[in-house]
Amino acid sequence: MKKMHSNKLHIAIFLLPALLLFVGVLIAPIVMSTYYSFFDWNGFGAKTFIGLSNYKELFSSNAIGFMKALVNSLILALLSVGIQLPFALWLALKLGKGIRGERAFLSVYFMPVLISTVVIGQLWLKIYNPSYGILNVLLRSIGLDNLAKAWLGTKETALGACFVPTLWQYVGYHMLLLYAGVKSVPPELREAAMLDGATEGQVNRFIVIPYIKPILKISMIFAITGSLKSFDLIYVLTNGGPLHATEVPSTLMINMLFLRNRYGMGSTIAVLLIVLCFGFALIINAIFREED
Repeated sequence: MKKMHSNKLHIAIFLLPALLLFVGVLIAPIVMSTYYSFFDWNGFGAKTFIGLSNYKELFSSNAIGFMKALVNSLILALLSVGIQLPFALWLALKLGKGIRGERAFLSVYFMPVLISTVVIGQLWLKIYNPSYGILNVLLRSIGLDNLAKAWLGTKETALGACFVPTLWQYVGYHMLLLYAGVKSVPPELREAAMLDGATEGQVNRFIVIPYIKPILKISMIFAITGSLKSFDLIYVLTNGGPLHATEVPSTLMINMLFLRNRYGMGSTIAVLLIVLCFGFALIINAIFREED
């Protein structure tokens, strides 16, 4: 019995640094943000308790534009799930078959993940430049001058133009996760299906994809929560413009905190982002549990 208690004490001691780090880095900021969300505070002077007024203002005032920012994030999440993940899955299935140059393709597709998002933003700013950007130059060179435009300066195209670099940067990340799952499928399952006359598409549909559902679930959670909290790439490309066409909750939060000195409102947006991310993660977990 003494030995058991001693082992538990040793385990607790070894876990204590990680627990303190977890509480200090994750739990404490959430608690503090929740606390500040109930106040009207400019970050320097005295705080004024206003209860749920910040939350009410977010959903009732058109001047703040939170609902517009939230809709933009949900559109990015929908595009990520509808375009980015299927493309990443297709790449993973193709590479998982064991093609020539498999490792080289993995490195090439994963390379954008390693590049700084600010650098990627600057790169795509040059690509989208209305005057000398390669996209407009290409369109003009093939006689499609009417399609050339200021992609990041037009309300109708700005959000889509911001999604393309996101797709380019993170498709390799999801591809690598799914590729690892595809390679973990027991070869005997594939062989048995092929002996029974199954085509490659049927093997993927009925064996490989069901087998890697846990990884698909993780990739979907990452894609949706990443879209909800997207910030750096949009900040570099458009800073939420033009006319809030690409505004997302994170850019709105930074605007409230550092430009308008509304720390209470900024904390409120942060709390709602946390709730949304956890909420979507729980929903996806429940959907995949029901399917299983």
